[in-house]
Amino acid sequence: METQQDEAVDAIAGRHALLDSDIPFRSLANALPHMVWSTLPDGYHDYYNDQWYAFTGVPVGSTDGEEWNNMFHPDDQARAWERWRRSLATGEPYEVEYRLRHRSGEYRWTLGRAYPVRGADGQIVRWIGTCTDIHDAKDQAARNEILSRELSHRIKNIFAVIGGLIGMSTREAEPDHKAFAKKLQQRIAALSRAHEFVRPHSEESAPQAPTDSLHGILLEILSPYPALAEGRITLAGPDVRVDDRGATPLALLVHELATNAVKYGALSSEDGQVAIVISEDGDKVRLEWRETGGPTLTGTPSRQGFGTRLCDLSIVQQLGGTLERNWLPEGLAVNVAVERDRLVR
Repeated sequence: METQQDEAVDAIAGRHALLDSDIPFRSLANALPHMVWSTLPDGYHDYYNDQWYAFTGVPVGSTDGEEWNNMFHPDDQARAWERWRRSLATGEPYEVEYRLRHRSGEYRWTLGRAYPVRGADGQIVRWIGTCTDIHDAKDQAARNEILSRELSHRIKNIFAVIGGLIGMSTREAEPDHKAFAKKLQQRIAALSRAHEFVRPHSEESAPQAPTDSLHGILLEILSPYPALAEGRITLAGPDVRVDDRGATPLALLVHELATNAVKYGALSSEDGQVAIVISEDGDKVRLEWRETGGPTLTGTPSRQGFGTRLCDLSIVQQLGGTLERNWLPEGLAVNVAVERDRLVR
C-alpha cells in the first residue's frame, strides 16, 4: 500500500515539477488569443491557459486528466476521444473539429489540434495543443454554400429556358434553320450537363462520380451516346481535377467530336470505336481522341465547319491550350494539351 502511495506522490510531484519548469511557456500561452493546453506523454491533461477558462467558464483544474472530454458535445465525444487515443498510440499530430461547450451553455464549433514535443532521444515528452473557435466561420461557409447552390441551380434553369426558347422560335422556321437550331440545342444541353456535374451540390443532389473529376465530366457528356454503353467508346489514363473553368470548354470539345463521329466518323459504323486516353506530361494534361473502324478517310476536309472553329475557340482561346487534328486513313486523331492549372480556378 505504501509503495502505491509513494508512486502516486512521485507522479504528482513530477507533474508539478514539469509545469514549474514551463513558466516561460505558460506566459507565452496566456498571451495567445487561442485556447492552449498541454498533456504529459500518456495524454494526461495538466495545463490550460487563461483563454480556455475564459471560454469555457469552468473552475481552474476541473478539466484536468480525462475530464476535458466532457466539455465536448455528446455527439462528438466518442470521435474526439478515438482520434486522441490514436495520436497517443502513433505519435501522429491530432486534429479534429468538435463542438465545445461555451460558458454561455452554447456549444460552439472548435478546431482542436495537438503536436508532440520530442526529446533528444526521439521520445515524446509533452503534447502541446490548441483550440480555435471556428463557429462563426462555419456558419458563414454554410450560408455561402447554400447561396452557391441556389445560384447554380438558377443557372441550370437558364440553360433549360434558352433551349426551350430556341425550340419555340424555330417551329415555323425553314428546314435548314431547324437543323441549325437542333445543333444549337444539343450544344446548350452539353453545357448544361457539364454545369450540372461540376456545380455545388447538396448531399442529396450530388452525382455519384466525384464532381472534380475529368473522367467524370467526359463520361457525363458522352452518356447520351449508345456507343458508350456498348463499349465502343473507351476512356483510359489517370484522372485529373477539373472544375467549371475547364468543364465548359471540354464539354463543347467532346460534344462536337462525338457528334461528328456519329454523323461522319467511326461511330457512324456498327464496328467503329473511339478511344480517349488521358496522360500527364509535367504541368500539362493531354487528351487523345482516336477513331478507328469507321469510313476510310482520304485527307483533310476542304471545308471547316462551325463545330471545328468552336473546338478551337474552346481549347485554344479559353484554356490557352493546343489542339491538333490528323485525318488518318483509319480515322480522325485529335491531340489536346492544356496546362493543368487552366482546368481549375
